[in-house]
Amino acid sequence: MVYIGVDLHRKTTQVAAVNGGGELLVNRKVPTSGPDILRVFGEVAAEATPTAVAFEATFGWGWFADLLRDAGIEVHMAHPLATKAIANARVKNDAVDAKTLAHLLRAGMLPEAWAAPLEVREARRLVRMRTSLVRMRSRIRAQVHAVLAEHGVATPMSDLFGKEGRRLLEELRLPELSQGRLEACLRLIDDLGKEIEIADTEILARFETDPRTRRLLPIPGIGPTIAAILLAEVWDVSRFPSAEHLCAWAGLTPTERSSADHTRRGHISKQGSRWLRWVMVEAAVRALGNPQLGVFYTSIEKRRGSKIARVALARRLLTLAYYALRDEGGCRAFPVPTEIPRGRARSLIDMASRGTAAIAD
Repeated sequence: MVYIGVDLHRKTTQVAAVNGGGELLVNRKVPTSGPDILRVFGEVAAEATPTAVAFEATFGWGWFADLLRDAGIEVHMAHPLATKAIANARVKNDAVDAKTLAHLLRAGMLPEAWAAPLEVREARRLVRMRTSLVRMRSRIRAQVHAVLAEHGVATPMSDLFGKEGRRLLEELRLPELSQGRLEACLRLIDDLGKEIEIADTEILARFETDPRTRRLLPIPGIGPTIAAILLAEVWDVSRFPSAEHLCAWAGLTPTERSSADHTRRGHISKQGSRWLRWVMVEAAVRALGNPQLGVFYTSIEKRRGSKIARVALARRLLTLAYYALRDEGGCRAFPVPTEIPRGRARSLIDMASRGTAAIAD
């Protein structure tokens, strides 16, 4: 069998291949294009078959994984941090990295990450794009508040960008440059609002009929958008043998340093899906109204403070989400109701029609 390590970059790619005995067959730099890379694979495939390829989870890896799958080649995507921990060397360059990947794959020591298929990557791109648009709009809204504060303009309404607030902004007359910046910000806010509505409609089309969405919505703090982000990031919950593994993948478990009888736990690792970690913390803020979860939050807040309590609640919610995704009846603490209570789970299409800026209910 031929084991191939690929150090993928935007312009050039290093390809190294070893056989079953560990003998180096080729270690060559080629242009980063499908035909050029496959040509090297074809040269070494004559040595032995089948062929397995290992590459690191780097920027823009999706097309390469799809290329390998379409060619019928066994795909292995390495976890970058774990790979560096195993193969830390004094001399580090592309040739060494590619060869190391090939040898780790041959020895069965390659720390693998899940190479999400195209369908999952497209779903993630959709929800992440919506989140980015909302963040852009929030930053521009903050600029509007800054302009008004600079000129001492009072804003008595709670929502400056509601009907009354927009009326105030449109009737306002500031110095020429500030007025121009204000009007530019309002135009951008309106344009972003339209794009967010389009994204909400696309999220609706993809996730509203998914039975997993219905199992997630009864959990406090999880609305339609948070459910969509959670599904896109996790997708196949069977990848995780337990809720603890899912929380670790989201970076919501503490780091640990142990030696002999001494164990020290630190802050959460923050490794894994930063999108999932962030959205579960958002869900935790919205779940405080639930009596059961509110007591859990308060008990930790008294001892450790609000920030740690919020993260602990986020982990609890992700644990509940794990069981909701795993079991058809949802999690036992918050099972799927026979009839969804009015107002509990707004339709995504209703969300889109009103152009909501919130990430969740």
